[in-house]
Amino acid sequence: MRDIFTLFLHAIVIVIRLGRPGGFRSVVAESVLMRHQVLILNRGRKRAPNLRASDRIIAGLCTLMMGQARILRSAIVLKPSTLLHFHKMLTKQKYRLLFSLERVRRPGPKGPTKELIDAVVEMKRRNSAWGCKRIAQQIALAFGVDIDKDVVRRILGIHFRPETDCGGPSWLSFIGHAKDSLWSLDLFRCESAILRTCWVLVVMDQFTRRIVGFAVHRGVVDGMALCRMFNRAIHAQTPPKYLSSDHDPLYQFHQWQANLRVLDVKEIKTVPYVPLSHPFVERLIGTIRREYLDQTLFWTAADLEEKLRTFQRYFNRHRAHSGLEGGLPEPGEAQATLSFASYRWQQHCRGLYQTPIAA
Repeated sequence: MRDIFTLFLHAIVIVIRLGRPGGFRSVVAESVLMRHQVLILNRGRKRAPNLRASDRIIAGLCTLMMGQARILRSAIVLKPSTLLHFHKMLTKQKYRLLFSLERVRRPGPKGPTKELIDAVVEMKRRNSAWGCKRIAQQIALAFGVDIDKDVVRRILGIHFRPETDCGGPSWLSFIGHAKDSLWSLDLFRCESAILRTCWVLVVMDQFTRRIVGFAVHRGVVDGMALCRMFNRAIHAQTPPKYLSSDHDPLYQFHQWQANLRVLDVKEIKTVPYVPLSHPFVERLIGTIRREYLDQTLFWTAADLEEKLRTFQRYFNRHRAHSGLEGGLPEPGEAQATLSFASYRWQQHCRGLYQTPIAA
């Protein structure tokens, strides 16, 4: 008699729940959840039920259709600690949405300004071959903002998207090029557009990293040709007291030795077969090749010499140098610090490189 009465009351409760708004959905969801949990317990192992991804999905869908009071009574598989953990997470998420700002920010430095980010990205876009250290030094030189190379790397990693055709100079720059006191010196060879060999003598000031001059000669270089190239490279400049050179046999010609005696210059030799003992001019030659000669073509020796003079002006007056802590070999007049709100870009080497200047 008691069981019949209990079943009758249970039926009445179910009918009442079915009559409420959303009651049928809740009863069906609770029944499905209870039935599914019984199936889970039947296949459970000794220590804990073997839950699958489908089991968790079914349980989650059923709980969305049930009332909050019925969830705890129906959760016979879940542990109370799990439900409390879920409740704690939901509570934190609720108060985070209610009382936090629109954008959650981590405490600490605010980072670079938008103007600085735009200048760094634009400089990288206009000079694709420049690295993070060079860009940081050029920004410090132009705008007076001390920025670390790692900050530049993070800015470029987030905001810079390289173009698909940024593998070298533009066609306009390419066609434009085709149209037309201790010093160090060294010779290097390069090939013209029609594969004619030209020898280039470069002379640099080892203290200021300044390019003193270039001289180009096509054909075989002997003692007389070397003297003419050196005198043309240092034209209208006071000769140094010392001159550093390697052990190339060209520097053993008696014409070369006599030329140095006339100029009252003492020659200093490097360590034989050790290029690292002549580091500044060797690195300069590599810079000339990477940043200029590999990006353009020349036709004749005169054309090459004119292009090298153009690169010399850019190298001495506008390009930041790591060996000078981001300074210039020829600073000239004190440069005014630029403002991010007003500046423009100046082209060098016929558009191959661009640096910011005052608008």
